[in-house]
Amino acid sequence: MRLVTSFSLLLATALTLMLAAALVDAADKPAEVALTIEKQKFEPAEVRVKAGAPFVLVVTNKDSKPAEVENKDLKVEKVVAPGKTVSIRVRALKAGSYVFVDDFNKSAQVKIVAE
Repeated sequence: MRLVTSFSLLLATALTLMLAAALVDAADKPAEVALTIEKQKFEPAEVRVKAGAPFVLVVTNKDSKPAEVENKDLKVEKVVAPGKTVSIRVRALKAGSYVFVDDFNKSAQVKIVAE
């Protein structure tokens, strides 16, 4: 009986530690912001993110031509091949607005608002 109690206590402790580790990992994971490039435009045209927190732009290019997601001030530049999806890590931003463009088609823009 004592062996069963010890095993149960050990199992409960292990499960608690695994749950705590999963919660810490989830808290450290940056938010993902989905963007689509289609018909030479970003969708949505404006997104909001939390100021002071890093995030990941997940960009899917549905066009038949490559696109280059760029913001020179933030030193972000990534080519997205046709039919592909890429993840772009963006550092924590101060409150404000930031415009990203398709460097191959400057009329395609998305506004990131950090608040």
